Amino acid sequence: MATTRPRLRELGITVGKLEPGPLNAITDVPGVAVGHATIIADHPHVLRTGVTVVMPEADPWSHEFFAGVHSFNGCGEFTGWIWLEESGCLTSPICLTSTYSVGAVRDALISIAGDRGHRRHWHLGLVGETHDGWLNDGYAMAVTRREVEAAIDAARSGPVAEGAVGGGTGMICHEFKGGIGTASRLVECGGGRLTLGVLVQANYGAREDLRVDGVPVGRAIGKDQVPSPRDKPLDAGGSILIVVATDAPLLPMQCRRLAQRAASGLGRTGGFGHNGSGDLFIAFSTGNRLETKGDDFLTHGPARPPIHVAMLPNGEMNPLMVATAEATEEAILNALCRAETMRGIDGRIAHALPLDRLQEIWRKERG
Repeated sequence: MATTRPRLRELGITVGKLEPGPLNAITDVPGVAVGHATIIADHPHVLRTGVTVVMPEADPWSHEFFAGVHSFNGCGEFTGWIWLEESGCLTSPICLTSTYSVGAVRDALISIAGDRGHRRHWHLGLVGETHDGWLNDGYAMAVTRREVEAAIDAARSGPVAEGAVGGGTGMICHEFKGGIGTASRLVECGGGRLTLGVLVQANYGAREDLRVDGVPVGRAIGKDQVPSPRDKPLDAGGSILIVVATDAPLLPMQCRRLAQRAASGLGRTGGFGHNGSGDLFIAFSTGNRLETKGDDFLTHGPARPPIHVAMLPNGEMNPLMVATAEATEEAILNALCRAETMRGIDGRIAHALPLDRLQEIWRKERG
């Protein structure tokens, strides 16, 4: 769903202290690409859904990338997660979609990999979900291989569409329209300049908890001004998926440490990881690129020599940790800024965050 609404910085509001990359997006990390496929229809089913794909490189099945995961709260699904956590390696594109579409997207990833010549001994697809059932008829099972392949083929390294697109199409954040958002940071560490980017699928939070640069914006926008899409907030709090990418040379345990820091950015916007929330984070590094040579080096096969990898000293990671928190916070706010008001199933409406009120409240607080 195309939008003309501005991003956070275009409103004159900045968060954090670090410099963003040229696009202020996860695609500032060299090689990383993002693609979306969006489904919006009213007949025969009301559909507000889709899939978003994050690619560590153009052909993500040809190489392994070190990665780590963190469950801030685990009321959600990220299939393929367990092997990634065990092996420390990303072996698939990362797909974000609707709760009831996880299986279809996983099957599509495997069949697409096979059809494109990557017939390993076995293959796992990595698919995360948040629930768009307040606006979308999830039981229609609308996401198919066609959408997954379209998102993969559409993946580009340039600007990233945000808001109600791809997997974020039907999502709600802090009782405003939510969805996909992204941001990046440049850091000086390890003797050079490195890039870190974040992409979120935001579908969580209560109105009164929303904060922008520490300003309690949500409390100042009453439901008499902008109605909530629900009669009352879900006690569960909703869910969020967060993907962190960096070109810093990191080992899996270091990627996991970065994934954990995404919780700091979520907390800064007003996310708490409620009992019924699926807050699942993944971080990967393109700084170590492990060639598969046609077979999966994690499975049995001919003897192969040791693989030499690089590692940023742990003491150099502080700037990346700060960058993760800052980029996560801004990515969530970009999702809110870019998302348009949407009407969905049963006539329910998720209203966009009113940007004029956002600016007014923020300026009053910040002077």
